[in-house]
Amino acid sequence: MLWGCFAAGGTGALHKIDGVMRKENYVDILKQHFKTSVRKIKLGRKWVFQMDNDPKHTSKIEAKWLKDNKVKVLEWPSQSPDLNPIEHWWAELKKRVRARRPTNLTQLHQLCQDEWAKIHTNYCGKLVEGYLKRLTQVKQFKGNATKY
Repeated sequence: MLWGCFAAGGTGALHKIDGVMRKENYVDILKQHFKTSVRKIKLGRKWVFQMDNDPKHTSKIEAKWLKDNKVKVLEWPSQSPDLNPIEHWWAELKKRVRARRPTNLTQLHQLCQDEWAKIHTNYCGKLVEGYLKRLTQVKQFKGNATKY
């Protein structure tokens, strides 16, 4: 399992998670990688963090860390369509890594790191820009399935 983040301006950290990720692990990942990723992507001060409603993303310990670190989080309704642009990012990463045919977990992790670093900022920007189009279509279809 991997944790990663990106914005229109590029990629932040990519972190390998050994075993099952629990809420405590998630907060540790945020502590280790979140602020450095924000600086690397050069987000400045006006941005909003988006994540889904996975229980480890909505735990009290995680909410406290985000509040203590003054992270503005996009409100995300439960049982909503997954509009998070990172889902497209993960699909692209999976496609690229699969094409390189890793033969073991160490190689898989290295290839993920390599491909993560290669995806161009233009691709990141297009995913973020496409968010409004996806949201508009979900509203048009009243929450039912869309091409996204």
